[in-house]
This record gives sequence, structure tokens and C-alpha cells, in this order.
Amino acid sequence: MNPSSSRNRLLGENQFPRRPDGLERATALLGDRWTILVLREAFYGVRRYGELVRNLGIARNVLAARLKALVADGLLERRRYRTDPDWYEYVLTDAGRDLYGAILALLHWADVHLPDGEPELRLRHRACGRLTHAKVVCAACEEELDPRAVDVEAS
Repeated sequence: MNPSSSRNRLLGENQFPRRPDGLERATALLGDRWTILVLREAFYGVRRYGELVRNLGIARNVLAARLKALVADGLLERRRYRTDPDWYEYVLTDAGRDLYGAILALLHWADVHLPDGEPELRLRHRACGRLTHAKVVCAACEEELDPRAVDVEAS
């Protein structure tokens, strides 16, 4: 089955104009291993170049390229925190922080479907003190979303 017939089957009989959708654009932006891992570190509060190199085991030239792209794409902001010489840190922007739910959902999916023993990291919600994981819910009724219960419509 070719991808377009699969897409039409999922969307029903409606014919939608073929154009890049949000997922396609996001994948183009985030679609390599190092980009996701740099963002993960930013969510953990890591801001400095040397800490990123150490935590990720990433080559400096690769990290420099990823940071430059993440800044250009508006997901990180480069801020000087020391002068003479200039040293910079990388801070999540609003757009970068908005990826938190997607990253948590991916982490939860990996814990469930790609287990390697116990999860290395657990999330504890500060407000209630309980362990938690990502959950995708309807913004209107807060019912958990399942792809079998969602209709896709052209906008």
C-alpha cells in the first residue's frame, strides 16, 4: 500500500490537498537524535555548553550545529552569562517549553514499548507529590484521547 492510499484510508473518503502538516514540519525541525536529546537536557535544567557535552557525550561540532539550529528555530535562546571571554548559556523559549508534553509522551512510550528494565527516570508532580507520566487528553472534556475515537477533518 502506498502512503497516499494509507493516508486517504485514515482520513476517510474526503480528499484533502496534499501539503506539509504540522507533524511533518515538526519532524523536519526535530527529527534527529541529538536535537531531541539537547532539548531533553534543557528540560532538566542544563544550560551550558560544557555540561551538554559532558552529559550527552556529543562531539563539540555536532553540538554547536544543533544549538545554532535550535536558536535559529526559536526553541532556545542564547544568553551571555559572562564576559571576557564571552560565555553563553542556552535557555528554552516559550516555543521550546511547549514541546515538554511531546517529549514526556515520547519518554512514556519508550518506557512502555522499549523497556530496558526499570525506567531510569521517574516524574514526580511537585503539587501532589505523586509519580506521574504523560497523558494526552481532550482539551474540551479532558477524556483521554485514543486514535480510534478521533476524527480528522480538513481545516
